[in-house]
Amino acid sequence: MAGSTLIPKPMSVKEISAKAQDFGFNPFIALKYWLRTADTLLREAHIYEQEENDQQAYLLLMRYATLVAEKLPLHPAAREPENRKGLNSAKKTLPNVIARLELLKPRITNRYDSWQKTLERRREANAAINNDRSHFQSHLDLAASDPAVAGNPTTLAAAENGELAVQLAHKEIRRRDAARKSTRQAGVTEEEEQERRTAGLWDDWEAELSRDSQPVENDEMERNMEATRRRMDGSHDIVPDGVGKRLTKVAPNRPVQRNGSSEYRYPSIAKSQPLRYNDALIDAHRRPLSPQLPPKPPKEKDELQAFEEPPERPAKSLHEALPDSMNSQPQFTFRPSAYLENGNPLRTVFLPPTLRDRFLQYAAPNTRANLETCGMLCGTLISNALFISRVVIPEQESTSDTCETINESAFFDYCASEDLMVLGWIHTHPSQTCFMSSRDLHTHCGYQIMMPESIAIVWGVFRLTDPPGMQSVLNCRKTGLFHPHDESNVYTDALRPGHVFEAEGLEFEVHSVGVWTR
Repeated sequence: MAGSTLIPKPMSVKEISAKAQDFGFNPFIALKYWLRTADTLLREAHIYEQEENDQQAYLLLMRYATLVAEKLPLHPAAREPENRKGLNSAKKTLPNVIARLELLKPRITNRYDSWQKTLERRREANAAINNDRSHFQSHLDLAASDPAVAGNPTTLAAAENGELAVQLAHKEIRRRDAARKSTRQAGVTEEEEQERRTAGLWDDWEAELSRDSQPVENDEMERNMEATRRRMDGSHDIVPDGVGKRLTKVAPNRPVQRNGSSEYRYPSIAKSQPLRYNDALIDAHRRPLSPQLPPKPPKEKDELQAFEEPPERPAKSLHEALPDSMNSQPQFTFRPSAYLENGNPLRTVFLPPTLRDRFLQYAAPNTRANLETCGMLCGTLISNALFISRVVIPEQESTSDTCETINESAFFDYCASEDLMVLGWIHTHPSQTCFMSSRDLHTHCGYQIMMPESIAIVWGVFRLTDPPGMQSVLNCRKTGLFHPHDESNVYTDALRPGHVFEAEGLEFEVHSVGVWTR
């Protein structure tokens, strides 16, 4: 069909599975961080499922299954009594995770097969399609390897849609808050809600609650659980295997070097490189932006037309088209705004512009007393972007050069009750300049293991390079508050042109958990 446009190539189940299992597992990272990483993967997967982003949901669930089934049981601390409970709880979620993978797999396969059939028909109709396709792929190879956006014709650039992002975040956060309150009114406790979320027992729990708050039918839940057990009894090509595989080799321990001096100067920070899109090429190979995806085509009839013809251009702008209903799911997907040094995509993190000033005001009493103050950057995932909406001040013990959180369970219980994800941390340097100390680097490594987009704010907004920063810190065995690392570019600026964007008008709160110890 002359003049028609083929949607970007989706990913196959095989491609997504390979990408899901391609992550580094380091046994030197404490098991508690890996368990929190697993919990974060489940939370993200649930949101992507609700937004019908099947590819990214499949990747996260597969990575969770691989981590829990293959990697965590081999961790050196897996048999310690204090870790058994958390590990056993994670293992109990595997049947439901496998069941969710089973549901997603045919949808992903059908979409990929339909794209392949459409491509073949276009080749028959137009011999020049091969040249067009190679030209297209040469400019979008990175996006094509990201399950969150691969095959999605309605992706948006964060830098050009900050106002829309803020509107979307406010509406979606309010909608989720209202849904969470509905669970309380329906008699579901916070513990039950969290258990059902992580176990995948509520595939569409918000929709169920909206139906006049009718309780979930017990027999339906029993049928779902029985079906899951039957699946687990059989053979599945999606179940991670190789539990007995050897752990990834890590560098041997280095000799301990003590360095009590604070005279060490950290190298200058390399600027992040922006991801540049050729808008003319992108527009030539995707459909016009629309506030909603086109209707799903019938299985057989008009299949080619549904994939090749773009939908009608909406009469309203994207900002005007944002749905007013609080129950509407977002219809936009933000594409990655930057990439790690290894080529992996970084989702956009939207940061309130006034957050840093507000935190400094909150920490002012400690700063005047020459004591550090730290806070946790929390928020949520919406349309493949991360929005920081709350600064949580945990219980902590501070000195002029350090800040240690205590009673971490209270902080994580609060995050679970508010359905918050940890997106990074912020802290002050009352007696030093804006840089990341060795202690800061080792602390932040745990956050970035859980989520590559995690950021550390010391007035500046930073992340570890990957490589070489992450590997350098993970393999470091040196002690002392200030010690050098072998690599010169251990961390970098994360603000634009990195993956962090300050979004005017983005609302946030500051909440304190517990009592400070000074």
